[in-house]
Amino acid sequence: MNWPTKLPLIAILRGITPDEAEQHVGALIDAGFDAIEIPLNSPEWRKSIPQMVKTFGSQALIGAGTVLKAEQVDELAGFNSQLVVTPNTDAQVIRRAVEKGMTVAAGCATASEAFTALNAGAQALKIFPASAFGPEYIKALKAVLPAEVPVFAVGGVTPDNLKTFLDAGCVGAGLGGDLYRAGQSLDVTVEKARAFVQAWQEATR
Repeated sequence: MNWPTKLPLIAILRGITPDEAEQHVGALIDAGFDAIEIPLNSPEWRKSIPQMVKTFGSQALIGAGTVLKAEQVDELAGFNSQLVVTPNTDAQVIRRAVEKGMTVAAGCATASEAFTALNAGAQALKIFPASAFGPEYIKALKAVLPAEVPVFAVGGVTPDNLKTFLDAGCVGAGLGGDLYRAGQSLDVTVEKARAFVQAWQEATR
C-alpha cells in the first residue's frame, strides 16, 4: 500500500480563496509538492477545488480536507477530485471515497480508530493532532499497524521537527499553518514550501 505521490507532504491550504489558489498551488508544485488539500471550511471551495483539479490535476494529487459527509464526497467526485482527507474516522465517508476511486487519508488518534479506517478501505492514516501526541505515541501506534500502511503526522509539524516524526515511522506529514495561513503572501508560501522540501530531503538522505 504505497502513497501515490513522490513527495509525501500534503499541503493544507485552509482558508485559501479561488482568486489566490492558482498562484499558491502553482508555487507549491514548483517547489516540489505533489499533494494539495483545500479544506471544505475554506471560502468558496466549490470554485477553488474544481479549478485546481482542472489546472494542476495532471501534476499533483489534488482534493479536499475536512471532509465530513458522504454527500461531500459525491460532490468532490463530480469535480474529479483525487484526494479526500478527513479530520475524523467516519467509515461511511471513507467507503464512499474509496468507491469513487479516491485516495483517502483518514484522520485518527487511537488504534481503534486506525483499524476502523483501514477496514473501511482508507489507504493512508493521518494522526491528528500529531504534536499533541508526539513522536513516541506514533511510534507505539505504528507497532500494531500493518507495516505497509502510510501514516502521516498532521498538526504542529514544522521543518525543524519533521525528522522526528519520520524517525517515529511516519511516511510524511500534512502541513497546515506552518506552511500556509489564510491571506499570506505568495513570497511567504514559496519560502515556507522550500523550507519544508529541504527539511524532507535532509531527513531522508
